[in-house]
This record gives sequence, C-alpha cells and structure tokens, in this order.
Amino acid sequence: MEPLELHRAVEAGRATAAELGLQVDDVVVIQNSDRVALRLVPCDVLARVAPSGHLTGSEFEVDIARRLADVGAPVAELDPRVEPRVFVRDAFAVSLWTYYEPTEPEITPAEYADALLHHHAALRRIDLDAPHVTDRVALALAEVDDRERSPELAESDRELLSGTLSGLSAAIGAGNVSDQLLHGEPHPGNLLNTRRGPLFIDLATCCRGPIEFDLAHAPEEVAKYYEGADPRLIAQCRALSWAMFSAWRWRRDDQLPDREHWRVAGLNLVRAHSGPGIR
Repeated sequence: MEPLELHRAVEAGRATAAELGLQVDDVVVIQNSDRVALRLVPCDVLARVAPSGHLTGSEFEVDIARRLADVGAPVAELDPRVEPRVFVRDAFAVSLWTYYEPTEPEITPAEYADALLHHHAALRRIDLDAPHVTDRVALALAEVDDRERSPELAESDRELLSGTLSGLSAAIGAGNVSDQLLHGEPHPGNLLNTRRGPLFIDLATCCRGPIEFDLAHAPEEVAKYYEGADPRLIAQCRALSWAMFSAWRWRRDDQLPDREHWRVAGLNLVRAHSGPGIR
C-alpha cells in the first residue's frame, strides 16, 4: 500500500481492536502488500487489513480458519477474545488473529512434510466450496493475455508465460481423481515455527487440486518425506506455480515489495523449471 493508504489501514486495524476492548498502545507493520499484517501491542493481536474490495476473500479466509481449527489443523487461529468474523471500517476489511512469536530453530524438511500431511488430512475433513487450481491459473492467464493489464511485459516473455500457464494447466487438470482441498501457497513464508509447532498462515489461497501443487511451493527436500507424492507432477506444478507468481508481478497494479526484482527473478525461475520433459 502507498503511505497514505497504509496510514489509513493501520488506523482501521488499531481502531477496530480498540473498539472491541483490546488494548492497543502501538502498531508494528509486519507486512505491506495489497493487504497489510499488523502486530497490535500489548494485546498481541495480528490484524490483517485489506481494502474492502477484498472483503469476500477475507471472509473466505476467516471461514476456512474456523473450520480448520475445529478439526485440529496446524493453522494459525483467530483471536479467541473477539467475534470470529471480518470487521469493516473506513473502507477496509479487518480480521483479528492470534499473534505467534516465531521460535528457533528452522523447520526441518521432515517437520515441514509432517505439517503438510496433517494439514491435508484436516482439509479432507471439511466441506468447502473452493476454486480449482486451474481456475486460479485462468485468472493469471487473463492478466498475461491482456496487454492493458500487463503493459510492460515483453512479447517474448508474454508468450513464455501464456504457453506455460495454458499447457501445464491442461496437463494438471486432466481428470485427476485424487484432487482435494489444498492450502494453495504453503511456501516457507506461510509456515510459522511456533511454540505449538509449525502453523500455516494465509489461508485465503485455499483451492482444489493435487497435493503435488502444495508440495511444489515447499522446499524441494520436503517431498522426500511426503509418502506417495508424484515427482513428475511436483515438477509440473512447480513450473506452473512460478508462472503464476510471475504473471501477478507483471500486473500493472501489483504492489508486492521489490516488484522489479521479482519480475526478473520470476521469469528466470519459469525458464529454469520449464525445461524438456516437464509438460
């Protein structure tokens, strides 16, 4: 968010928590992108604040969090001191979560795989209407194929992303009977090491697809500890996930920090993971 919008988002998060009886003496910005994550102290709440246009996505995330907490999934939970819902204030959608202090050491590949196994098992226990992976790919492809939405993308790179997205989406979506609910983006930035053990965050990316799509977001060593995963499908999903990531970075209105770096890096990673034999 730009400074003025960020200031309003911080105030919306602070005021929402204060109105609900939580003490807020200071606000620390943990993440600033198209939505922000704020640590509110001393009440130790994590406020996720997004423009109200993201209200549906915020409500989707809160609904998933409630359902997964009920079945013991390894996920960050909503703050138990307030009503588990999304609050709207000053054109922002605000949700309030438990803040978890990160702990050391780093999560090992075996621990990562175990957390993902338990998360997938919990996801199989809930009934949720979620988009398929290929629906998310279609959104990324629309950004790439629309020159007005991605005006700075070179034609050769547009062709690379379009071909990768469409080709791999067709390959992955071709009648996979083992599809299930997934986290959607369980990369290391979305897995916290806490005193409770590893916990997944950022649940709004939940979708349906093969478990290999989730494994493709994890460090490569993790797949060795996840029994039954298909290495070839993981490779296809990894190439697809980098193509999606790169497509979002070339959107005209993308707000990821250090976007210029990730635009170049994303394309390089697509090329590195889209070699012969992937499709």
